[in-house]
Amino acid sequence: MSQPKLHSFVEAWVDVLIGFGVSFAANMLILPRFGYNVSVNHALGIGLLFTVVSVVRGYAVRRLFNRMYRRLN
Repeated sequence: MSQPKLHSFVEAWVDVLIGFGVSFAANMLILPRFGYNVSVNHALGIGLLFTVVSVVRGYAVRRLFNRMYRRLN
């Protein structure tokens, strides 16, 4: 039995939102150590763009694996 598409979408968003929080905190702590002056607004903007990319990637990979699983069974 494969995972419904809506569940795949919700799971991808939860995964990415957790990742966004970790990434945002890491960027605010790490980038200044490498000489980059990062404002909260810039970190949020960059994080949001990468979040969209991550959601699309995560959803596509999940659907691909579900399709492969259905073909094997």
